[in-house]
Amino acid sequence: MNIKSEQRQPELLLPDHDIDSPEVSIVIPAVNEHLTIEEFVVWCHEGLLAAGVRGEILIVDSSDDATPELAREAGARVLITPRRGLGHAYIDAVPYIRGRYIIMGDADCTYDFRLIKPFIEAFREGHEYVMGSRWLGSIEKGAMPKLHQYFGTPFTTWILNRVYHSRFTDIHCGMRGITRDALLRMGLTSQSWEYASEMVLKSVQMELDTVEVPVAFYKDRNGRLSHHKRSGWFSPFKAAWINLRAMFIYKAEFFALKPGLFLFFLGLIITLPLSVGPIQIGHVQFNLYWMLLGVAMSLAGLNIFFFGCLAQMFCDYSGEARARWHRVFDYTGAAIASLSVFVVGLGLCLALFVTYVSKDFTLPQPTAAIDHLGVVGVLLASIGFSTFCFTLVVQATDVRYGPRPQNGAVASDGSRNSPIDRP
Repeated sequence: MNIKSEQRQPELLLPDHDIDSPEVSIVIPAVNEHLTIEEFVVWCHEGLLAAGVRGEILIVDSSDDATPELAREAGARVLITPRRGLGHAYIDAVPYIRGRYIIMGDADCTYDFRLIKPFIEAFREGHEYVMGSRWLGSIEKGAMPKLHQYFGTPFTTWILNRVYHSRFTDIHCGMRGITRDALLRMGLTSQSWEYASEMVLKSVQMELDTVEVPVAFYKDRNGRLSHHKRSGWFSPFKAAWINLRAMFIYKAEFFALKPGLFLFFLGLIITLPLSVGPIQIGHVQFNLYWMLLGVAMSLAGLNIFFFGCLAQMFCDYSGEARARWHRVFDYTGAAIASLSVFVVGLGLCLALFVTYVSKDFTLPQPTAAIDHLGVVGVLLASIGFSTFCFTLVVQATDVRYGPRPQNGAVASDGSRNSPIDRP
């Protein structure tokens, strides 16, 4: 094919002997895999036969070489799409997937698709997400760089398991399976390498019935360069970075919710006992400066906690977290509580201000009780106002609008909208 992949329109090529009503779809993105694609499709046919399942092979192709023709001649369906990234290839494929179960992987013969029977058995047992694991299976010598095998993959897998309370052994395995229903509910949006992490993260947050199965991983064939090597030495590090970014974004609450609460209460523990004046413990005096540190910690912790609440609401698949925070920050109850705390804090601040004015605009010594109470007042007023504002933000997440007028449509006031007029 001479047409550049970026300029192609989606086109489905059918093999000479296509099948109807497949139970499983093997969906594989491919870019310039003419060295391995024929053998790979043969492997898939052998795997389907050994598993005793009726299946189709769908190659999502954006090659500049003979890969699509070779794949079709070997017996695969070929969906020709623009080259827009690995994740986008799977998004493009969704309307063309006919099977109830989907197995994903690479077309380079590094994963042994002759051994798909464990995936099929797991699906038939009722699992929705079947993750391949090279650590439970086998890794051919030289198949993975030592940095990836002994540090990169184990370390990022460990991070994900700590943050998401999961038990994966190999989150970067490229061979994985998912039911079509779960894939549609998952709503993948990642365009590039991070699609793999997005699938794993959403499988946890959606509480899919998940299991790991062993897979065999082989080194690249002679003459073939992996996608990372084609993209340059920095490509693996870039892929690792964007995968970590996906992990942290989908679980931002891990860094904010509990740490924020801890910092908030630690600040209160420091601040409130000093509200009546300095405290001496042995040779250490806890004074006004310690109070200011406690105030800073409490206010920072409170706002970090609020960020964690929002992050949990944004990434909430079940809707339980959103409903919970709406109950906690119910407008009437939260507004009354916030106003009460704010009024108490404002009263303590006013008491300090009155003392300041009555003493010819001179503040008392830092050891004076009124100074300490004034600091508590600042803290309480800030907590009250911040909580009220956050309550409004939580309630605002329910605000919805109807569809916006199209270009040139007449608005309710008789004016016409144009792209320039839009904010």
